[in-house]
Amino acid sequence: MLNEHSHTISSDIKSSRLIWAVVINVALTFAQIIGGIISGSLALIADALHNLSDAISLVIALIAQKLSVKEHDAFMTFGYKRAEVIAAFTNLITLVLVGFYLIYEGLWRLSEPQVIEGWMVIIVASIALFIDVITAFLTYSVSKGSVNIRVAFLHNVSDALASLAVIIAGVLILKYEWYFVDTLLTLLIASYVLYQAYTTLPSVINILMQGAPKDIDTQDVLKTMQETLGVVNVHHLHLWQLDEHHNALEAHVVLESVDNLEKVKKELKSKLGITYSIMHSSIEFEDSHCEVEHC
Repeated sequence: MLNEHSHTISSDIKSSRLIWAVVINVALTFAQIIGGIISGSLALIADALHNLSDAISLVIALIAQKLSVKEHDAFMTFGYKRAEVIAAFTNLITLVLVGFYLIYEGLWRLSEPQVIEGWMVIIVASIALFIDVITAFLTYSVSKGSVNIRVAFLHNVSDALASLAVIIAGVLILKYEWYFVDTLLTLLIASYVLYQAYTTLPSVINILMQGAPKDIDTQDVLKTMQETLGVVNVHHLHLWQLDEHHNALEAHVVLESVDNLEKVKKELKSKLGITYSIMHSSIEFEDSHCEVEHC
């Protein structure tokens, strides 16, 4: 019994590792910006901004972890889980702005090329690669059971690949004076940032707009409920996401007889939970035999 939790990482250890990951990413960001300015490398600055966005995503994951244990109250009756979605939306909008800014700067460099200090690029990018590997290890060690941290881990892996690409650019600049490679990498990093935002933003907006989960067909849910024994009709059906992991439903259900209300309610909630992972449902029942004005 003493070793029961030996393979479980405590919440405090997870928070500590995430904080260290944030600190070294922020430090790396400033180092890359300074190195990019000194060397004239826009690719280093682009990679720095990408690292900063990853540090922000780690902060969001850390805040979400703290908020997830906070109980709902009179003001936030559904709890505080959606704060993560709002923060993610803000972060994605920032990513879009950064991506377009990098494209603008990259295209400007094509028309007015600048001399770049290759050795500075290689040294700073090598340090970045080392730190990216450490950060990836820290996030991977606490990623089990948390999709947000797993995504942060994938971001760190992509950062490591970007740093490796910048090192290659520095070598090509030193050996062949191919300064255009720096601009090309800047445009590639910017494209990757915009691609991340493009693929993630629709799902975040869908949650904020209280849209139905993408993996659930509303008509299929309606059909399943109407086919339940004792149900005459279902109307005023609303399906939405409370957050990334929790689905909710409300509906009016017309019964053949209110005598079977509890049995039908139990059956409906069981179907919704097992088939569609809808664990929060509010159902109002109506008797098909009563007059409309009294129902």
